[in-house]
Amino acid sequence: MRTVIQRVSSASVEINQQINSKIGIGLLILLGIEHDDTIEDIEWLCGKIARLRIFGDENGVMNLSVQDIKGEALVVSQFTLHASTKKGNRPSYIKAAHPEVAIPICEQFIATLQKELNKPIKTGEFGADMKVLLVNDGPVTIIIDSKNKE
Repeated sequence: MRTVIQRVSSASVEINQQINSKIGIGLLILLGIEHDDTIEDIEWLCGKIARLRIFGDENGVMNLSVQDIKGEALVVSQFTLHASTKKGNRPSYIKAAHPEVAIPICEQFIATLQKELNKPIKTGEFGADMKVLLVNDGPVTIIIDSKNKE
């Protein structure tokens, strides 16, 4: 499971020229799911995201989590996070889970993150053509991969 986490002052998802979801200060989480992702990946990643200290404290030091600031979260499923560009110029998405695997995992990820943050999680729509708008605050962008815990 791979995520790109962006600290935002606002973010939204537009589908068919309509705002589907939007948040204020918080995290935009792009979520890529692989075939072999498990509940352990979900729990580890959601815990890490909920406690990730990337928001400024009273001294401007990144010392607070999204929980600490009572921020929001917007999760957008994005299979292209598992693109392989090793061979040729056209990315391969062979590592990305197919919808029958990815949808339940994505739903479990959202439910687990909601439990971690103790608040509703906003989402995109799985498989939809989405326009993601954001104001990246900082900018702060963190990549976390449950298969490469660094």
